[in-house]
Amino acid sequence: MRRAILLGLLQGPTEMAPVSSSAHTALLQRLSRGSAPDPSFAKSFEVALHAGTAAALALQMGARLRASFRRTCADTSAHPPRWALVSAPARRLAVLGLTALPPALAGYLLQRPIERRGSGARPIALGLAGGALAMWAADRRDGRRGIEQAGAADALAIGAAQALALMPGVSRRGATLTAARLRGFSRAEADELSWLAAAPVILGACALKGARLARERGLTGEQRAALVAGAGASFASTLISARLQARLRLGEMPLAPFSVYRVLLALWMLAAWPDERGMGKEG
Repeated sequence: MRRAILLGLLQGPTEMAPVSSSAHTALLQRLSRGSAPDPSFAKSFEVALHAGTAAALALQMGARLRASFRRTCADTSAHPPRWALVSAPARRLAVLGLTALPPALAGYLLQRPIERRGSGARPIALGLAGGALAMWAADRRDGRRGIEQAGAADALAIGAAQALALMPGVSRRGATLTAARLRGFSRAEADELSWLAAAPVILGACALKGARLARERGLTGEQRAALVAGAGASFASTLISARLQARLRLGEMPLAPFSVYRVLLALWMLAAWPDERGMGKEG
């Protein structure tokens, strides 16, 4: 139970920051217990953590996401419509839908193979370090675009980044920020676009995995209690982290400190567990 609460408390801040929540979850599991948890229960627990995160984000960031959506759907005279027979809001809605297409396809086709293969310290460290370098390089660009200027190419780039987050240690948050910055969006606008694109993916992943788990049986009373405790801790930590991020305007800060942290964490993991297998999955 205590480990479930610790993992839930860790979920919030690492989901809000571009540092890979699942890499930290796998790390804490390895530090707090010598052997890997039961794979079936680990999947159930992952769903519980993400459900707590999704509920907290819906509560805290619902108004912010709705405002961002309205901005995205707004037409601008500087960017006239290319689809003459389609209204501006419909075009923008289609653009946002494109951000969910690559991760949906990748999740449907590749999630099970990735889960079966699992991941050790090396794949997680590679995802952490590779994502850190890409994030640092992208953040050096002097982006000036706003989310109301997002087009189909931007949406597909951000969607592809979310699909890459299926790989160990990559971080969905870091990948989408990297893609948005590479596409010329400012830090603040990349932050908004990242959350706007992530919301349907997080909710969809929870629904898909939840539906799969609903068909499974055999959880003990202790395991069910751990799921509830983990989801509750994840909800609380995500809610607090989201409020702190909004108050401190962390979405506008440079990504270099997160990149340095990720590289150091990757090096430490390789040094501590050079041959470790089965630490976790997905970033």
